[in-house]
Amino acid sequence: MAADRVKTTLLLFSLLAASTAALNVTTLSFDDGFSHLFGNDNLVRSGDGRGARLILNRYSGSGFISRDLYHHGFFSASIKLPADYTAGVVVAFYASNGDVFEKTHDELDLEFLGNIRGRGWRIQTNVYGNGSTSRGREERYVLPFDPIAEAHQYSILWTADRIVFYIDDVPIREVVRSDAMGGDYPSKPMSVYATIWDGSTWATANGKYKVDYKYAPFAADLSDLVLQGCRVDPIQQADSGRSCADAQEELRAADIAVMTRSKHDAMRRFRRRYMTYSFCYDTKRYPVPFPDCDIIPSEQSRFLDSGHSKFRQDLRRSRRQSRKPRPAEEISY
Repeated sequence: MAADRVKTTLLLFSLLAASTAALNVTTLSFDDGFSHLFGNDNLVRSGDGRGARLILNRYSGSGFISRDLYHHGFFSASIKLPADYTAGVVVAFYASNGDVFEKTHDELDLEFLGNIRGRGWRIQTNVYGNGSTSRGREERYVLPFDPIAEAHQYSILWTADRIVFYIDDVPIREVVRSDAMGGDYPSKPMSVYATIWDGSTWATANGKYKVDYKYAPFAADLSDLVLQGCRVDPIQQADSGRSCADAQEELRAADIAVMTRSKHDAMRRFRRRYMTYSFCYDTKRYPVPFPDCDIIPSEQSRFLDSGHSKFRQDLRRSRRQSRKPRPAEEISY
């Protein structure tokens, strides 16, 4: 059994050691795709012009935004996360149109949640459509590698009929559109953002551990930037469906959008070993599962009715980077 767990971990680690080349996508320079959003000198462009460093200190966080809105697309960045004590720190790579549609906004989130020393970063995914912020679709995971030792590629695929979150070339979550989802499925053009900020009120153990600025500055490095999709004029958004039809079909047919059996198998392996919370299994919060929840009995049996894993999956940084999950009380990751 122990040997099988080691083999599974090594297989996942090898799958998660890919690059943008494996995803068959083209990167772009920072200025070709993005502009400074906030943080003044806390955003530092890389020397080669193809990335940026985002810094959080006691005065400000920082962030950047895509120069264009996109009606569906593939958005990706290679990210190396801050080291040492990072409780309360949030690094986010996401798509949103909240600045255009304040009450009916769409959003797709990859959020990295810092931790106390000796415990690793966690990653959270979320999906909002048409202002559905009261119906959060959060999932959280630990990582099978050390995200501060080297950069890894994190990606969001968004088409008219599915959303897939990737780590390197491994899909970790798929949301398939259904009629029952209605307006909860993101459908309006969005900008792409990257930010670092103080999430002390909630990010680590529900706010128990705050950002400690004696460890500042906290710096996240982003490179291998990808914006692949149909660019939309913000003034002519109403026509984006028709004008983007060809681009959307091209995106649907791309390798990154085709969920093969091997991709589904890799996704199930990742989720079985590293998912620590799922809104689908949080029956305290949502007694009736959402229509996009694919309830898998064998998977559900590993979770409490709060949606949290029955096993502590805190992958502490070590040479092995993995360990056998152990039973634990309910933990707010």
